[in-house]
Amino acid sequence: MSDRITVEIERLGHLGDGIAPGPFFAARMLPGEVVSAVPEGSRLTQLRIETPSADRIAAPCRHYKACGGCSLQHASDAFVASWKEEVVRTALAAQGLDAPFRDIHVVPPNSRRRATLSGRRLKKGALIGFHAAASDTVTDIPGCLILTPNLLAARAALAQIVQAGGARSGEVALTVIDAENGIDLSVRGGKPLDRDLRTDLARLAGANGIVRFTWNGEPIAQEEPPVVRVDGIAVTPPPGAFLQATASSEAAIRADVAEALEGAEQVADLFAGCGTFALPLARTAEVIAVEGERASIDALDAAWRNASGLKKVTTIARDLFRRPLLPDELAKVGGIVIDPPRAGAEAQMREIAASDVPVVASVSCNPSTFARDAAILVEAGFRIEWLRVVDQFRWSPHVEIVAKLSRG
Repeated sequence: MSDRITVEIERLGHLGDGIAPGPFFAARMLPGEVVSAVPEGSRLTQLRIETPSADRIAAPCRHYKACGGCSLQHASDAFVASWKEEVVRTALAAQGLDAPFRDIHVVPPNSRRRATLSGRRLKKGALIGFHAAASDTVTDIPGCLILTPNLLAARAALAQIVQAGGARSGEVALTVIDAENGIDLSVRGGKPLDRDLRTDLARLAGANGIVRFTWNGEPIAQEEPPVVRVDGIAVTPPPGAFLQATASSEAAIRADVAEALEGAEQVADLFAGCGTFALPLARTAEVIAVEGERASIDALDAAWRNASGLKKVTTIARDLFRRPLLPDELAKVGGIVIDPPRAGAEAQMREIAASDVPVVASVSCNPSTFARDAAILVEAGFRIEWLRVVDQFRWSPHVEIVAKLSRG
C-alpha cells in the first residue's frame, strides 16, 4: 500500500478534477487546497483536505457524494463562473486569440428539461438516476437539483417501466423531455418487444401521463404529439432529439444570436436541429436551415408550416461534415448561425472563410474546437466582437459558448 502524501492543488483540469504536481488528479478539489492522499497511479485517493479553499462550500444537493451527475457543487458560484470563463480564455489563447467577454449566463436550479437517465431493474422495483462518479452504479436521485420538477415527478413511472422491461443483467437509458403537454420518453437497452411487453408498456404510459413513448426505436404509445415551444413556436421533436438542455439557456443564446444577425435579410442556420434558431430568426429573415438528421429537419419543416407570421424557411438534409455549404451556395446569405457538435465544424468554417458572408453567430459546446474554428475565420479577416459563456449544465465542467464574429 502506498504511503500518504501531502500536495497542493494547482489548478482544475477540463473535467473539473484538481491537478497537483506529478501530475496527480484529485476529484472535487479546488486550486490552493492542501490535501493529503494516497496515490494510485496518477489518481489521488483517500483524500483529506488539510487546508480548504475560501471558495469551498457545502454542496447543496444531498445526493452529491454518491451521484456523478454533478462534479462542482463543492465550489462557489463565483468560482465556477470565473473558472469556466478562464477555460474559454485558455482555449482562445492557444490559438492566438482574445475576445471581449459578456457576463456569463447561469441557469437556475431544477431547470434541466432534457436528460438521459440510467435505469436498473432490481429484485423489487428499479433504480432511476445518474451514475456514481467513474462507476456503473446507478444513484437514486429523488432530491436532484438539476432536473425540472416534472422530470423528478416522472421517476416513479420510469421505475415501473424499467421493472417491466429492463433486463436484470443490464441497464437501460431513458431519454426524457419535459414537454409542454407531458413527458416524452425514449428508452434504449430494454428487453426485445413481444406482444405482452408492448401491452404492459403502453398501459404504463397511459397511466402516467407519458404523451409519447418509444422503446428501442419502436413506437409504443402516443397520446398526442409532444410540444416544445421555441420562442413561442410549437415544435414536435423526434424521439430522443437534441434540444438545448434548459429553456433559460436557450433563450439567452437565442437572444444573442438574434442580436448578432440583426438586419440580415437572409440567414443560414447550419446544424439547425429542430429549429432552435431557424424558427425565431424567420420572424425577420428568410432562413436556409441545414441539418444532417432527417427526422430533425422534418420536425423543423413541420413546425414552420404550422406556424404563422414566419418568412420562408428552406430546409435541407445534408451532412455538413462531408458536404459543407460552399461559397457559391452562401452567396446571398447575410449572416450565419452555426451550432455544431463537440467536434466543431472545421470544414464548414473554411468554406465560410472563403465566402463573402459578413457575420457569423457561433454557438459551441466545446471551447477547444470553438477556438480552432474561430481562428479559421479570424485568419480570413473576421474578428470576435463579443463572446458569452453560458453555464447551461450547472455544477458540471461543461461549457457553452455563443459569440459574434464579423469581417473587417
